[in-house]
Amino acid sequence: MRQASRQAGKIGPLEGFSAGDVTRQASARVTVATPGQGFTDITEAVAAFVAESGLRTGLVSVFCRHTSASLTIQENADPDVRVDLMTALDGFAPRHGQYVHGMEGPDDMPAHIRTMLTDSGLTVPVQGGRLALGTWQGIYLIEHRDRGHRREIVLHAVGA
Repeated sequence: MRQASRQAGKIGPLEGFSAGDVTRQASARVTVATPGQGFTDITEAVAAFVAESGLRTGLVSVFCRHTSASLTIQENADPDVRVDLMTALDGFAPRHGQYVHGMEGPDDMPAHIRTMLTDSGLTVPVQGGRLALGTWQGIYLIEHRDRGHRREIVLHAVGA
């Protein structure tokens, strides 16, 4: 069994600190047509919304209006990561489990569980008019149902 490390990590000083008034906000909706179970990269759509908002600094909220699809920020370099993540979700919430709720099909209750494990909303900082994502990060809509759906994403940006 692994033991806790006796040494703590070191936290550096604040860098690039800025403060100011909130002077701008914007909101919009985008519809994503999913092909079925899997990841759809929505980073460009969110980045385009931020650009159109005119925000230079602030936050953008990304919210999925569904209980059988979700959002995540994940690696965007190697598609094998998304394959492995779907395999892990299949293990956590398998199809054809012993679920009580099943009137919408065998993929529905696992979809709800997978949404609970991931998230329906994300908040991403905006710096210099751009999403402050890491080099290998992308924003994804995860479709948890077997067939394609039209998923509505609500975007809201606030800042200056």
